Amino acid sequence: MRILRIPHTVPALLLAGISCVTGPAHAAGPDFQYVGQDDRVHGLTAPRGCVAAEGGGGRAVTNTTRGSATLYQGPRCSGRVVGALRPGEMAQVRPYFASVAFPVTG
Repeated sequence: MRILRIPHTVPALLLAGISCVTGPAHAAGPDFQYVGQDDRVHGLTAPRGCVAAEGGGGRAVTNTTRGSATLYQGPRCSGRVVGALRPGEMAQVRPYFASVAFPVTG
């Protein structure tokens, strides 16, 4: 099951109870999400340290972690830095990233 975060207020229709509720969307899910070069949505929950980007990260990236995420072109957080996202930031990343470094907190 894929969960996508909706970053703004949207109306929601609850068909099961034939009710209509309007308000902010609250989706539980990964803290860091991206669309890979494999055209799949990938997500990481509570990432720490250096993490491989399955599917070759690219395109839309969302960082809702409490720290910055630094995107590297090479594996094991090596090579050229292709971007950095602050907490709560969304961005388009081109051409791709192979790994992501997150702060390690106790």
